[in-house]
Amino acid sequence: MIDAIYSGLQGLAEGIRHLDAYCLVMLAIAGGLFYLAVAKGVEPLLLLPIGFGCLLANLPLSELMHPGGVLKTMYDFGIGNELFPLLIFVGIGSMTDFTPLLANPKLLLFGAAGQLGIFCTLLLALALGFSRESAVAVATIGACDGPTVIYVSNLFVGLGKIDTSMVGALAVAAYSYMALVPIIQPPIMRLLTTQKERAVQMPSSGGKVSKAALIAFPLVVTVLTGIIAPKGLPLMGMIMLGNFMKVSGVVPRLANAGENEIANIATLFLGLAIGGTMAGRDFLTVKTLLVFGLGLFAIVIDTVGGVLLGKLWYVLSGGKMNPLIGAAGISAYPMAARLVQTEGQRWNKQNFLLMHAMGANTGGQIGSVMAAAIMLSVLKGLGLI
Repeated sequence: MIDAIYSGLQGLAEGIRHLDAYCLVMLAIAGGLFYLAVAKGVEPLLLLPIGFGCLLANLPLSELMHPGGVLKTMYDFGIGNELFPLLIFVGIGSMTDFTPLLANPKLLLFGAAGQLGIFCTLLLALALGFSRESAVAVATIGACDGPTVIYVSNLFVGLGKIDTSMVGALAVAAYSYMALVPIIQPPIMRLLTTQKERAVQMPSSGGKVSKAALIAFPLVVTVLTGIIAPKGLPLMGMIMLGNFMKVSGVVPRLANAGENEIANIATLFLGLAIGGTMAGRDFLTVKTLLVFGLGLFAIVIDTVGGVLLGKLWYVLSGGKMNPLIGAAGISAYPMAARLVQTEGQRWNKQNFLLMHAMGANTGGQIGSVMAAAIMLSVLKGLGLI
């Protein structure tokens, strides 16, 4: 008994001896992620496992990210080959309803305008000295879509173009800003629009969409992506597979599994593995701060691009378009659409913008993946990947 206690005290002393400032800061960051997930309910499905992976990776003498360690095994199995993000995309497709977009296809323009931040951030990151591959990975934070960021960054890690240490920073930034959309967007929406514009009341989106159109849509988008930007076909293909299973109505068990069991398991393992990449000495760098700054810039410019297109549409339509809908052109689905509805009713209690905003938001889901696909295809065309 005494020997066991003595051995335990020795182990404790050894652990404390290896507990440096990097570990302490990262343990505090893990605690912050737990607080956001548990106390505030901010993206708990991702932030809780990411925080726990960060905790495990930064405990003194932890070997969980060493070869053979459980977190390293998860990373190699599901992130090093981009499997987990793609499985999550199947679930996203199963959860996405493209009916509002197909009822008013012009709303797809907002999905394009909402990606302005991606390309502006790409140019800014290059100007700040990031490599082309790192700049593309950072720019995808503007997609406001965590799985896209993880897929792109790990593609470059596998090619030896960027360090594994960047993956954790990119993922945490992406999911943090997704969660902060209700805080980031409203001030920009109010700054760029007048009270009269925000109060514009729009009619019901109307327009019935046939089942044939809903079934054809994921197939058409998949084919077009394969032709226009084949490097991004895994991303778009998995979203459209999930949606096709849902709208076809013939494989409800597969659609439900994609939306629930598969997506949940992939999310758990992805979060733990991403947290495992957040080792203090690699994570706490100037580059990490730049990643977070550039990510915020991307989301802001996305919102600006969408709202400015909305203002232009407002003018061209003779005041019939509420420019707030442009803010839903990002890929934070369906959070951004609900935010537009809330903001619209703040200025006009009779305003019901949700279905219009959902159309723009689903357009943003497609637009973000297409933007990433185009950037990857350009790099491939240049022989860089």
